[in-house]
Amino acid sequence: MPDAASPSLDLTLTILRAAAEETRLRILALLTEGELSVSDLTDILGQSQPRISRHLKLLVEAGLVERHREGAWAFFRLMDRGEAARLLRPMLDSLNRSDPLLLDDRTRLEAVRAQRAQAAQAFFSRLAPEWDRLRSLHAPEATVEAAVLEALGDRPIRNLVDLGTGTGRMLQLLAPRASRTVGLDASHAMLSVARANLEKAGLRGIELRQGDIYAPPFPRDTFDLVVIHQVLHYLDDPARAIREASRLVAPGGRILVVDFAPHNLEFLRETQAHRRLGFAPEQVADWLGEAGLDCTLNRQIAPAGKGGEQLIVSLWLGQDRRVATDWPLAAPDREVA
Repeated sequence: MPDAASPSLDLTLTILRAAAEETRLRILALLTEGELSVSDLTDILGQSQPRISRHLKLLVEAGLVERHREGAWAFFRLMDRGEAARLLRPMLDSLNRSDPLLLDDRTRLEAVRAQRAQAAQAFFSRLAPEWDRLRSLHAPEATVEAAVLEALGDRPIRNLVDLGTGTGRMLQLLAPRASRTVGLDASHAMLSVARANLEKAGLRGIELRQGDIYAPPFPRDTFDLVVIHQVLHYLDDPARAIREASRLVAPGGRILVVDFAPHNLEFLRETQAHRRLGFAPEQVADWLGEAGLDCTLNRQIAPAGKGGEQLIVSLWLGQDRRVATDWPLAAPDREVA
């Protein structure tokens, strides 16, 4: 009886033909280290952009690589779902990583990543004074992150999306617990910072996408955990953001919201573009309820000091009311747009 998971003979030939060329095989080997742009690959491989683009086009058409846009940039990653991925991965795993050509490619890849890290550091150096002031007003990040992990408990996470991922800190915290992790942000600059941070942390396989939190580019019922961390206070319509996020939640899935409790620090509007000065517990709970989720947890985390300017961090956990039963949460072969 044929193995349903095995690719057909025609597909196998297509995959082998696409991979059986030196530059394309080197590209595939590099993409095992994480997603890369056309510019990255031209720098690493020392070939022209049109030539690299032609090779990438063939790999995309063969179903070995997927492409996504980030503003004027295009990023490429190995396809990790479907028959092609099942055939490709063992092939790439069998490559001799000490081969001089592949070793040189990885050395140049590290140089490209070092440039990214320098650019991210320069970006943060400009923002650091204001961000340091903000952090000084609320509980330490380690305390908040411990509360996040406690709120989520030991329940397995299959598919996670972090909406408004920013620097990617929530991805770093939660990716080790998830089978699939995606970060979405509207800002190419912030995605560049997140990419550098994830690479520095040695985290691979995390998908970063540019997109609008009001129109996230994913199908309904895709994720069993949606995170909205310190994003709502920047938005004109936070209730709409929660409604759109709820569409992504699979039956029985959850939304975790982390933001500030109500406060009177008007300078945050002027210096850090905050549109809302915090949210009352019942306000976010009501928005979750209107979106079809029950608010099962609300917790406030106050800073240790007393008096003066302070920010209280609030956590809300919304539980989808539908019963998960054996409903397949974004099965591995289900492609996300």
